[in-house]
Amino acid sequence: MGCTLMSRLLGFLRIAVIGAIFGASGVADVWNAVFTIPNNFRKLLAEGALSSAFIPALSSALLEDEQRILARRITRSIISFQLALLLPLVFTAVIFARPIIDILLSFPEAYKMKLSVELFRWVFCYLVFISISAVLMAVLNSHNIFIIPALTPLLFSIAVIGSTLLLHKYFGIFSMAFGILLGGLAQICFQLPVFFKAGYDLKFNFHFRYDHFKQILKAWVPVLVSASIFAVTQQIAVLFASGLEDGSTSALSNALVFWQLPFGIFSASIVTVLFPRMSRQAALNDRSGLIESLSYGLRFILILLIPAAFIYIIMGREIIKVALQRLLFTEKNTVWASRVLSGYSLGLFSLGGFTFLQRFYYSLKDFRTPLIVSALVGIMDIILSLWLKETFLRVTGLAIANSIAFSIGFLLLLFGARKKLGSLNGGVIFRTVCRTALSMLPLTGFLLLYLRITDKFWTTGSSIINLILVLIALLISSAIVVGMYLITGIDIVRDIIRERIKRK
Repeated sequence: MGCTLMSRLLGFLRIAVIGAIFGASGVADVWNAVFTIPNNFRKLLAEGALSSAFIPALSSALLEDEQRILARRITRSIISFQLALLLPLVFTAVIFARPIIDILLSFPEAYKMKLSVELFRWVFCYLVFISISAVLMAVLNSHNIFIIPALTPLLFSIAVIGSTLLLHKYFGIFSMAFGILLGGLAQICFQLPVFFKAGYDLKFNFHFRYDHFKQILKAWVPVLVSASIFAVTQQIAVLFASGLEDGSTSALSNALVFWQLPFGIFSASIVTVLFPRMSRQAALNDRSGLIESLSYGLRFILILLIPAAFIYIIMGREIIKVALQRLLFTEKNTVWASRVLSGYSLGLFSLGGFTFLQRFYYSLKDFRTPLIVSALVGIMDIILSLWLKETFLRVTGLAIANSIAFSIGFLLLLFGARKKLGSLNGGVIFRTVCRTALSMLPLTGFLLLYLRITDKFWTTGSSIINLILVLIALLISSAIVVGMYLITGIDIVRDIIRERIKRK
């Protein structure tokens, strides 16, 4: 979580640099729309889908063979398979960039479509680097090595920020494309020493016809759809947003960066740690262990993401002002992004729980259930988006549609998990829900009162005073939430504090 926090903060700095130099419309719209394409393919072909099918198989192999001979063979096959798949895909995308962009984006201005094609040819190559990096990350996580993989995204942001600041006067928006390619390569190089030390190598193995690899490929196809449903719906949202008012795509992308801060720090971190654990428990048929892991993960996500959602809904506008509103990033851009952020925040916990429950099903090697539910979520999201974007909500409607769809999907997966295990420690989860809801009352009162007292300061946008005001609000909010969790008796918080005291 600590590493992810640093990564997200650098992500804020990255979008702040982009907003200050290129604004939040026009060229910035093009950049945000184009970069979303390889970024979502990354989730489809690497971190989301292939890793979700790869980790359970690798965990089983490590239990079967302590010498790691099978694990090394599987890893070589995965890397070879990715190269065999991605290199032709990237080559085809570069050659046929124009028709691909015509399908995925719908900017009304001809210059934006032309620039989109030129940028796409560069940034899509990033997919090869980040996909190999994701395999290295999955291997290290399977060995309970988390710090190095968690630090690698820092290199990406540093590379993009540095190349943008140093090269934008000479290459304009293409300076960022150079930074992305450099950052992708750096992520691979940073993980390799620990990867080699764990006993693995980068030898190729194009022999795919053995049982363990067949199981991965068999699982990968349904996981490709189900594990990456948010990436798919996000790409559809970008398509819809590019056809709305100028600045809509940037509002969507900027809001997602803020939204991904708590999601990445809390939900993704919990999933990263508990997914290999649940995979081992499933391989050992440890039903009670699975129930405990599932209950613990859901409660942990709940107590972390609900306060984050409240803070964003109540104070999102002020946070975005401090982070982004300077130079070419205007008050109008802040308002749009904050509204979209509020829409996504309504479903922050639902998507966190949805993602975690997906990994639970994958640990059981049940890929059919998440596939069916994800398909329903995608259909609901598209239908709701087509309706809400034509209302007064416009681009905000795309975020609200996403939140509604994933909330329904989360409930469907939850009921299915209870049916599989027979119990989810429902009483414990319900008490955590009630205590969390009670804890939000003083948080809400404090934030509303704080904004009323400091109202005159926020008109200046980004400033040192406003940054201090935001930090004070966040620190007091955190103290209120933790204090209320202790008062109401949420056991996870008490256990963490007790464990920290023991270690000291």
